[in-house]
Amino acid sequence: MRSSSGGRVYLVGAGPGDPELLTLRAVRLLQQADVLVYDNLVSPGVLDFAPANAERIYAGKRRNEHTMRQEQINALLVKLAREGKRVVRLKGGDPFIFGRGGEEMQELAAKGIDFEVVPGVTAACGVASYSGIPLTHRDHAQVALFVTGHLKDGSKVELDWPALVRPSQTVVIYMGLNALPEICRQLIAHGAPASRPIAVVQHGTMASQQVLTGTLADMPHKVAAAKLSSPSLLIVGDVVTLQETLDWFRPTGAAGQDTAALPLDILTSLQP
Repeated sequence: MRSSSGGRVYLVGAGPGDPELLTLRAVRLLQQADVLVYDNLVSPGVLDFAPANAERIYAGKRRNEHTMRQEQINALLVKLAREGKRVVRLKGGDPFIFGRGGEEMQELAAKGIDFEVVPGVTAACGVASYSGIPLTHRDHAQVALFVTGHLKDGSKVELDWPALVRPSQTVVIYMGLNALPEICRQLIAHGAPASRPIAVVQHGTMASQQVLTGTLADMPHKVAAAKLSSPSLLIVGDVVTLQETLDWFRPTGAAGQDTAALPLDILTSLQP
C-alpha cells in the first residue's frame, strides 16, 4: 500500500488526555511529523511533542459542530500524503474505538496511500483506571461493554437496551452525557434496578478530572447540580461501588501537571 510520493499517514491514538499515556511510538512519530491533523479530544500537551514548525490542522468534531466533514478529512489526508508529507492523524483515545479510524484507513487504502496505525489508550480503560473503577472484577463484573450514547435525532438513543441491563457486567458509554436522562430512563425501563451504580467522569486523566457517583435514579439530577460538561464518560455497573475505596488519582500535583517533558527526555536517549 505504498504511495509513489513517499508520503505516509500515521493514525495515532492520542490517549484519553494525560500526555504521559502516549505510547513511545506515538511520541517518536510526533517528533518527526510534517503535519498534524488532530481531533477535538486531543489535549494540547500531546501537540507539544511535535516540532514547532510542523503544520497543525484542526479537524475536530463537537456536538452539532463539525469543523470538517469526514469526507473532507479523508480527502485532506490523501492530499497531504501525495505531497510527500509525514502526516500524523491524531485521534483521542484509540483510532479504532469510536474514532472512525477504520473509515479513514479504507479511504487511504483505496487511494494507494501508505499508512500505519498506532494504538492508543482508549478512554474507557484510561478514564476508568484514573477513577479507581476496575472495568472487570471477579466479584462484580465478568464482561465489559463499550457503546456510544450519541443522540441520533436530538432526543433518542438507539442501543441494545436488553443487552446493557444484564447483571455482572460493566457498561461504558462514550459521548453519553447529553443523553444521560434518556439513558438512565431506558436502562430502568428495560429491567435494570434504579439503584444500579453509575459514575460520570469529566476530563478523565487530566488535572481537571471530576468523578461523580450515584445510581441510575439520581444521577441525572446530580449531574445537573454539579454542572458537569463534555468530555465525560459514563460507567454503569456494580464495579462503581469500588470507586471510593480505590480512588488513587490526585489531580493536583499528579500526572498531567508538569511532567510532560519527561517522555521527551527519555526518548532522546532511545533514538537510534
